[in-house]
Amino acid sequence: MRTTVSGPRAGEQAAERVGGRVAERGGAGGGGRDGGAVRVLVVDDEASLAELLCMALRYEGWETRSAGDGAEAVRAARVFRPDAVVLDVMLPDTDGLAVLRRVRADLPDVPVLFLTARDAVEDRIAGLTAGGDDYVTKPFSLEEVVARLRGLIRRSGRGRVVARPDSELVVGDLRLDEDSHEVWRGEDEVRLTATEFELLRFLMRNPKRVLSKAQILDRVWNYDFGGQANVVELYISYLRKKIDAGRTPMIHTRRGAGYLIKPGG
Repeated sequence: MRTTVSGPRAGEQAAERVGGRVAERGGAGGGGRDGGAVRVLVVDDEASLAELLCMALRYEGWETRSAGDGAEAVRAARVFRPDAVVLDVMLPDTDGLAVLRRVRADLPDVPVLFLTARDAVEDRIAGLTAGGDDYVTKPFSLEEVVARLRGLIRRSGRGRVVARPDSELVVGDLRLDEDSHEVWRGEDEVRLTATEFELLRFLMRNPKRVLSKAQILDRVWNYDFGGQANVVELYISYLRKKIDAGRTPMIHTRRGAGYLIKPGG
């Protein structure tokens, strides 16, 4: 299903091509965290584009709901309890960053994929540093959106998983379960967003090893920011607040080299 979307008229035409396939496919997707279908909330003020995205996601067997503005999106998130959100940055009543903050206040670990016509590096960094987990610019292919969402849902632990005996990473008193996506520091559970979890997992898979910003960007974000790696510094600070606050630090900076994690003490 290779469909490129670049505007409202293109969305209408693509919807006609995709619509029949949705009915043919039926529900083949994985389950959400509660055992039902994966739920995705699509927020975009272009109705035809939102419907096209919903069709493509239903084609994957996922359950969808759409919202045309920020207020509707916040209400829908509270009722629908999505496993992931596709969120346009530019909305008629507010911007997507404000919506993200309100949704995350109720659903702190829900992964969010930003969708926008802004393609400047600075805009991508702004979206990611605001807490977005990934970023797709218009025009986009439906395949790319679906693939990125699938990755976010898998990393967030909201897809159906089967426990493995070797699924736990341990560094000192810090434990991370790769299947359940639970993180514990001592006896305290740590709640992380999908991106924070992926960053911590990368660090914990390489204990006592210095990882450069370039390595982290490539592994966690799959982006080349042209040397603008402030997003790494920001997410390291997020992890420190959640992992190290009030405890012996485990996440360390090696100036000019990168970051590493090692047991506290």
